[in-house]
Amino acid sequence: MKVFEVQSNKPYRRALRIAVTVCLFLFSAVGILSQAAAQTADDTLQGTVADSKGGMIANASITVRNDATSHASTTTADGQGHFSVSGLRAGSYTVVAVAPGFQGVTRKSVQVADGQPSEVSLTLEIGSTTTEVTVDADTTGSIAAALAPMDALLDERSARTEITSSFIHNFTSPVSDFGEAVEMAPGTFTTNGNGVGLGQSSTFFRGFPDGDYDIDFDGIPFFDTNTPSHHSWAFFPSQFIGSIDFDRSPGTASTIGPTPFGGSIHLLSQDLSPLENIRGTFSGGSFHTYLYDGEYDSGNFGPGHRFNFTVDVHHLQSDGYQTFNFQTRNAGDIKVEYRITDKTVLTGYSGVIWLDANTPNFSATRCQMFGATAGYTCTATLAPFAGAGINFLNTDNSDPANYLDFQYNWYHVPTDFEYVGLHSEFGHNFVFDIKPYTYNYDNSEKYTNATPITEATTINGSTSYLGLPIQPCNVPVKGKLPCGIDKYNSYRKYGETSELSQYSKFGTLHLGAWYDWANTNRHQFPSDPLNNWADQALSNFNEKYISAAYQPFIEYDFHITKKLNITAGTKFSYETISTKQFADDGKTIGNLGTGPTPSVAGTGNPNAFITNGGAFYATLPSIDGNYRIMNNWSAYGQLSTGSIVPPSSTFDYAQSTLPGAAFIPVQTLPKQQRSTTYQTGTVLKLKRLTLDADFYHIRFQNSYSTVLGSDGEPISFLQPSSITKGFEAESNLYLGYGFSAYVNATVGRATYLGTLSVTCAPSKCTGAPITVAAPSGLWVQNTPSDTEAEGVTYQKKAWDVALFNKRVGTMYQDNGAYHNQATIDPFSVTNAFINYTIRTGGRFDQTKIRLSVNNLLDEHSITSDKIVGKALTQTISANGTTYTDPFNTMGPTPINGGDNVGILPGRSIMLSVTFGFSPKHNR
Repeated sequence: MKVFEVQSNKPYRRALRIAVTVCLFLFSAVGILSQAAAQTADDTLQGTVADSKGGMIANASITVRNDATSHASTTTADGQGHFSVSGLRAGSYTVVAVAPGFQGVTRKSVQVADGQPSEVSLTLEIGSTTTEVTVDADTTGSIAAALAPMDALLDERSARTEITSSFIHNFTSPVSDFGEAVEMAPGTFTTNGNGVGLGQSSTFFRGFPDGDYDIDFDGIPFFDTNTPSHHSWAFFPSQFIGSIDFDRSPGTASTIGPTPFGGSIHLLSQDLSPLENIRGTFSGGSFHTYLYDGEYDSGNFGPGHRFNFTVDVHHLQSDGYQTFNFQTRNAGDIKVEYRITDKTVLTGYSGVIWLDANTPNFSATRCQMFGATAGYTCTATLAPFAGAGINFLNTDNSDPANYLDFQYNWYHVPTDFEYVGLHSEFGHNFVFDIKPYTYNYDNSEKYTNATPITEATTINGSTSYLGLPIQPCNVPVKGKLPCGIDKYNSYRKYGETSELSQYSKFGTLHLGAWYDWANTNRHQFPSDPLNNWADQALSNFNEKYISAAYQPFIEYDFHITKKLNITAGTKFSYETISTKQFADDGKTIGNLGTGPTPSVAGTGNPNAFITNGGAFYATLPSIDGNYRIMNNWSAYGQLSTGSIVPPSSTFDYAQSTLPGAAFIPVQTLPKQQRSTTYQTGTVLKLKRLTLDADFYHIRFQNSYSTVLGSDGEPISFLQPSSITKGFEAESNLYLGYGFSAYVNATVGRATYLGTLSVTCAPSKCTGAPITVAAPSGLWVQNTPSDTEAEGVTYQKKAWDVALFNKRVGTMYQDNGAYHNQATIDPFSVTNAFINYTIRTGGRFDQTKIRLSVNNLLDEHSITSDKIVGKALTQTISANGTTYTDPFNTMGPTPINGGDNVGILPGRSIMLSVTFGFSPKHNR
């Protein structure tokens, strides 16, 4: 069955190859036609303006003076530090670049060639502390802002942090993913038990877990189809990312995506360079981790120098920190731009990743990780563990039980992501943007989950392992399923984002829409890894579904005064799902009453299925304002709403248990989860100091539960609401001589409000309303009481050196009920980075030596805990009947050493060398 499923994606891949070929043909055809139509143009000088750490300087003033005639032309660099001066004659020129907060630079004897554009790169040093600095709206006048690793903007309307390209490529590991790139931001923490960039990381901010906030790439939301979560190891490694706009708020009406109520991590692709460059990187370090990377920037080329592209390919391999958790990754991305006219730009992007890993499907227990210590005992009934962690009690990799895990746990995850974007400016200040896209996620996973049982069996002549009887997968045992799992999750998406904007002296109007359509195929079959992965006839679940999302919006940014802007708008969220679920072994929907013995699990017809579905909609208004108190000081306020559609599991309920019928569709659908956020904050930019701070208050409706009504129909409803509130602040202080001190801190609290009462329609609930008890005041899990990040950086000339520390305060975790059974004590991680870059403008410009050390102090603190306790009837009462809530099945038993814990991975050291080669005509 797996072979069929994988092959079923071949038409999509064939279509993708055809589409890429057509796009390349169209780009080539446009270039040929443009060349044929091109006429001789005046000579042009173009280039870039960067600071000493390689970051592009926006809005720098450029003066180009002819050395023979003294005739001068001036221009201003764009937001990416690029500039172009046309109408020049061939000859020698003097070029002067100035920007607030920087020492001006003069480049003499710059040659402009006849008949072809010439290029020059300029580097500005930070101005001395005695230099007069004019701080303006784009913050370039603040020395502290220019050197801040992360910073807020004066014109922001919510709590945002801009994570610069310099931070990503100097102050994170070369193998990091996007989750680890935001780890040091206010209120945020990221965990990854296998080491930086070597597994699926989990990011939390303000207590919201993955799936309760948006992530997009170049404005395109990407997310899973069963829940709106993300795969950090399968999409967008740091090599693909240029910078990050991290918005810890629902944003405005024009903020699209399935779950922006928790916030949005806006990933931005690499900027295109106007200069040609070639770079090759080798990185090696801890856990036998090796990264090979090659990048080529074409610079502007072709007729009128209107074409530009950058391409990156890399190979990663690592054993990982955890035992038997190795992986390899082959990936590449390409970004192409063609300027059709000065006001119309066509952009294409493609990123492809091919990931193979041996990640175990479960974590080590506390006993297996640390052994017996005070406070709990480790008994002989604990299964031997062949998976992740340190201080293993059983480390003989030649043992059959360990070898089984080593050989029969693996992921195969190919992904691709493509878009074509068109940006065009029209008359009367109209601007139109449209971006059709497609992307695919294809996860084939197989893993063992064998545990010792009471019946004695034999492996290699032995009937026991460490005194415990064991069950090999190829020996059938009554009441036991095969000890492997054949898991598959694949979806292909198509969609588009579009926006029409009109600028005037009164403000800016934004009209737009986001549409997303997906086809999903998911299953889990009990399987026998020692018998060619023979699947059981009936699955744990087996489903296919089509889902769609549509979000039109309207928004207006009113320029009330020169200092006050107010933005108001609304978006309409409409999402649908249509499911086809096949009979299973009773774990999800049941055997549907078919087969030779319908009452016996596992004997149903695997081809029987049911269909279901629903539509969900919400209207989401927002309003915010920004007031410029002074040129370097602003304040803002925001009121915004958000929602999240119920997960596909809303339709998972056991049909075989329903009275009187084999199938009853869900007719009483739950409403979308809603949130309301209030925020206020301020941003200050001084010559040597930046400061931003905010207060936030969020009321959030939590996840879903389901019971059966009096007529047997499933009734889904939201769990009790919670309140999340807190204070955040961040600051960068320029100390002088290239040194800066960065700090951020968050103090927060997220607690449940108490008992929830749900009223049912009379035909559904003839008795008392449904009630769910969540003791008021208990914490929402994974919400730290506080977080702090401290950093010291040295950024001057060729050096970028930093030491960062992140501390995460006390937090609690549940086993599915509202009990706060586990307490996670505060933990910290310290990272250090040393970078030396050649910036002479010569042939080997941008060659870099890079040393990264993560978890410098080699801490092994516990960061998560999956509690294992005795069963408890957590009751929901409806119609005078007590039901067991499927989300609350474990009781508040003391930790006994059998709980599964995650820890900080050990110290990781990576040494990288990037070889830069700049063609001769760029020098």
